[in-house]
Amino acid sequence: MAAQFGRRLRKGATTTAVAAVAVAALSASQAPGVVPTATGGDARGSEATPPAGSSATGDSPYHTDLPPLNSPNKPGASPPLPVTGEAEAGIPATVLGAYKQAEQTVAASNPGCRLPWQLLAAIGKVESGQARGGRVDADGTTFSPILGPVLNGVGFADIPDTDGGAYDGDRTHDRAVGPMQFIPSTWATWGQDANGDGRRDPNNIHDAALAAAKYLCAGGRDLSVKEDLDRAILSYNRSREYLRTVLSWFEYYQRGTHEVPDGSGVLPVESSGSGSTTTPVTPTTPVTPTKPTAPAVPAAPAKPTTPGTAPAPSPSPSAPGGPTGSPKPPPAKPGPGTPSPGPTTPTTPAKPSHPSPPTSATVFGIENAGGGRPTATAGEDFAELPKVRAKSRSGRPVVGADLVFELVGETDARFSGDRTSAVVRTGEGGLAAAPALKAGEKTGDFTIRVTVAGRALPRLDYTATVTPRQADALARTGDEELTASPSSEFAHAVEVTATFKGATAAGVAVTATMAGAADDPDENPGGPYFKDAEGDPVRTLTELRTDADGMLVLPRIFSDDRSGTFLLRLTTEGGAVLTLELRVAVPDTTDTPAAPDTPAAPDTPAASDTPAASDTPAASESPAA
Repeated sequence: MAAQFGRRLRKGATTTAVAAVAVAALSASQAPGVVPTATGGDARGSEATPPAGSSATGDSPYHTDLPPLNSPNKPGASPPLPVTGEAEAGIPATVLGAYKQAEQTVAASNPGCRLPWQLLAAIGKVESGQARGGRVDADGTTFSPILGPVLNGVGFADIPDTDGGAYDGDRTHDRAVGPMQFIPSTWATWGQDANGDGRRDPNNIHDAALAAAKYLCAGGRDLSVKEDLDRAILSYNRSREYLRTVLSWFEYYQRGTHEVPDGSGVLPVESSGSGSTTTPVTPTTPVTPTKPTAPAVPAAPAKPTTPGTAPAPSPSPSAPGGPTGSPKPPPAKPGPGTPSPGPTTPTTPAKPSHPSPPTSATVFGIENAGGGRPTATAGEDFAELPKVRAKSRSGRPVVGADLVFELVGETDARFSGDRTSAVVRTGEGGLAAAPALKAGEKTGDFTIRVTVAGRALPRLDYTATVTPRQADALARTGDEELTASPSSEFAHAVEVTATFKGATAAGVAVTATMAGAADDPDENPGGPYFKDAEGDPVRTLTELRTDADGMLVLPRIFSDDRSGTFLLRLTTEGGAVLTLELRVAVPDTTDTPAAPDTPAAPDTPAASDTPAASDTPAASESPAA
């Protein structure tokens, strides 16, 4: 439909009204290769609603230029990409390569998405004019950051800062960043490292294109289905006009495109939203201003041929393309000391073809400016941080350049605002110091890397070290004897406090070791022990740590069947050592009261009390028989 309507338009549609109708029809047409909706209806009337929540770009402004009504290929032409063609169909080489690479990557990891690279090209065209016409370095990074307007609620969305200015240089509000215009909070989730340099850089077209590809495929979308395609585009910017603009470029690129050198792409001239552009657009093709052949010198008035007759005026220069001698308003009067404009000088001063480059673009290198080796105790602030100087090719300091400080390696240290990277602008003397940095609990070395924002220049790496928390003294809080019977549990828990230079030492790691018998502490074949999670005996604990008040209560201690006096040794980083005695003994019975006396048997008559045998009447005295 679009091609047929385009032919009709080329035959005679010249008015603005007809052109507007043509654009609407082109934008609403179904892109080639897109299947009907799942319900079988006409996809052109699809009313897919934007997903809830924020969009990839924060609904930032976008370029509203539409493609030419004539397609890159004539109707019926073969689909392979032409080598040359319509200027608008040309895509810078590095940018085009990034789109195709992203298509291939997603095709391997998520084939059901069916992402065409032309969709990325359409979004890249609308968001940044293909990275400002392909102004990228050999690695695909833009020469200077592409930033959208400040999203402060004035004419745009109100999105408070989420990255501490790490990507957009704004610590108050967010701004869309890079050739695919991600807002920092979305990039934090979807950012990719497609070029394998170890960084996820929204200003790198390879990283940004792959991030956009995965974002568009989110939620199991099949982009060959019109409804899913619409939802994907609307998730990027929740605007029906945006949807129509992207679809028009999508269809245009599907009909054919070609590769052009980096930096020579056609730049957009119009953007949506309060007449603002997402970023100042810089011409990429050098244009030499027309120079006057000689310094302007006021022409001497012609002498009148007849006395009293006014002199004939000099012929006015014609407007470009106009008839010679056409009347023209006189040029603006030059200021004092300014040469009069030549014949070709417009009334409005022409912009130079190459504006002064951003300050960062004048940086030739960075060098160490001191600051000492960054070292901090876990949980503390780094006292010494790197200082870097930016310099120009001539070695002079560059003021106002943006330097990126980034934490690299296994560390939980963070810059202020819980960030792993931050942008710092050089000040007097071209100097920039790393922002405030706080150590985490992970000890060891990591790297603070410094680079020039948007530039592929040699970097500076600083080794930073986090040392463990320390204590130089340990003391037990109780004085009860630590005793137990064999094969039992010690009745009293061991509680200690740690200090460092007289102050409470919080978060200090403590190692508890059963050192063996008091008479032979180097040997520990048995004796008191702790229990691990499975209930098995263990005689060394290394995961102990003092609390916020510097206190530590040891786990329960048990005894085996051995008796004797044993040693428990506690040590910390910083030199604190505390040795305690653990006594295991059978209860002492020497001081146990004697058993109560057994009552005596009842008294029995003594033998003396028994009548003597002599007292027994003699037999002779017995009565006679």
